Amino acid sequence: MKMAATAMMTEKEKSDFSHYGTKFQEGLVQLILDDRVFADQIIEVFDYDFLELKYLRSFIKLVFGYREKYGVHPTRDTMLTIVRAELESENEVSQKQIRDFFSRLSASPEDFTTAPYIKDTALEFCRKQNVKKAMLKCVELIRTASFDEIAKTITEAINLGSSNEFGYDYLVDFEKRFELKARDPVTTGWQSLDSISYGGLGKGELGVCIAPTGAGKSMALVHLGVQGLLSGKTVVHYTLELADTVVATRYDSCITGIPLGSVIANKEKIFDRIQEIEGKLIVKEYPTKSANTSTLKAHLERLVRRGHDIGMVIVDYGDLLKPVSTQREKRNELESIYEELRAIAQIYSCPVWTASQTNRSGLNAEVITMESISEAFNKCFVADFIFSISRTVEDKNTNSGRIFVAKNRNGPDGLVYPIFMDTSNVKIRMSATTGETIAQASSQIVKNQAQGLKDRYREHQKKIRETKETS
Repeated sequence: MKMAATAMMTEKEKSDFSHYGTKFQEGLVQLILDDRVFADQIIEVFDYDFLELKYLRSFIKLVFGYREKYGVHPTRDTMLTIVRAELESENEVSQKQIRDFFSRLSASPEDFTTAPYIKDTALEFCRKQNVKKAMLKCVELIRTASFDEIAKTITEAINLGSSNEFGYDYLVDFEKRFELKARDPVTTGWQSLDSISYGGLGKGELGVCIAPTGAGKSMALVHLGVQGLLSGKTVVHYTLELADTVVATRYDSCITGIPLGSVIANKEKIFDRIQEIEGKLIVKEYPTKSANTSTLKAHLERLVRRGHDIGMVIVDYGDLLKPVSTQREKRNELESIYEELRAIAQIYSCPVWTASQTNRSGLNAEVITMESISEAFNKCFVADFIFSISRTVEDKNTNSGRIFVAKNRNGPDGLVYPIFMDTSNVKIRMSATTGETIAQASSQIVKNQAQGLKDRYREHQKKIRETKETS
């Protein structure tokens, strides 16, 4: 009978916990204080506002405030001192509630029996509270008809803590960083770029092609998409400027080598060739500024539900996407777009390629650096690999040009490669850096770029500091 009664009490306790009431929330705060490892994990998804009781919010702020200030987790003795010294800002009722809570805390054993249950349900509690918080926010967004932002807010709330990974253990996971398959890079189709990028663009990475209008951004993105397709990947190509049939025809030409002007006459030959390809290609057209990153994610989710394993995403091109939320400055909107594109790469664990327009300085430049990027320069900070295509008037007459590696997280950058652009066959061929002129240009460009990046970064950090000071 005693055992049965105990079992019944345990079940009752669990039933009470399932409502995440006072007992659960006090237990959660106690566990955060007593278990540093758990605290390190939960802090990634935890928000003070999730706690419905003011005295618990005040107490946990003291815990995390101490961690942030001193870089170590406080002990109970430390918290006793802090509680005694830091309660002046609270009213009398709150002070009494905090002292009473800490008295009960001090009287209980550190290894309390409900700890395993709280650990198992803490994430569920945080997710539930986050959804509740998001729903309240959406009430205000409905009034402003910000439906895209509503979708984004709800999706992010639901996906809170969806990853079970708490980080990369430097020692335990030693072997992982030496495994090429961990990144599973997709070749660029250019041996020179593959050799300096550790095999191409990998999972969760964002690549950006910079070029002025008419220089070959869309052509380069088709070339990169073809490499994914021939590698057996499912490639999803979003076109925001060209018709989907036009893009598909360019893939036909690039894969088969049949000139664009002869595609229609070689229908059967093309069909026989593309049937042999293991990869899949899905081309989705959206009118310019009609889609945002939430639109793309919704489409990708539909594909996943239909059984597609997303292997590569092409967005032609990022600057033509609509921002999820309207901001005062256009550059901030563009920055957020590229941050969200990289998030897509991480969510679907695949490489994402896009392009960006240059400003006027890039129109007839022999070599285009990141200094020529249009509008928001800071979007370059989120990209993993950036290359530019530069073509002067003389270059276009000879179907030539240059690719400059502006950024490479996995290897060297500042390199210039001569290219031949066969626009009739949608082919871009690359040569190695062998010429004296190229070597000289590369050296000077690296110096200029390094100084330019330093100046821009200092400016960026200054703005961040000013924003914090005024907020």
